[in-house]
Amino acid sequence: MRNAVIAALCAGVAGCVSSPANYGASLSQQDPKWASPGCQQARAAAADYAQREKDHPGWGFGVLLGPYSMGMVAAVKDHEQQQRRLLARQMHLQCSSQKLPKELDFDPAIYAPKKQHYP
Repeated sequence: MRNAVIAALCAGVAGCVSSPANYGASLSQQDPKWASPGCQQARAAAADYAQREKDHPGWGFGVLLGPYSMGMVAAVKDHEQQQRRLLARQMHLQCSSQKLPKELDFDPAIYAPKKQHYP
């Protein structure tokens, strides 16, 4: 069971999206959209997210809580990956005139919180 959880976590982490701040640095600064206020806000949001990501405890915190916290750590990492994709997509739309890359061409509503219906 434990090996299955570790394999699932590794598979989930293998498909990680790069940091939105790093993605923004890879965009062309010669693009006319680069100097726009929307792009500046997107870059600031990406920098804030990068700082928040550095400040949280990460994997070590899950190890300290023991094996029962691995599911919680996996859920946090999945949420972080979704946030990275959303921020990178927003940054591309605000800062680049180029077509969205394949990995960022998705409907952002899929990551929106789902309304829960309780019986």
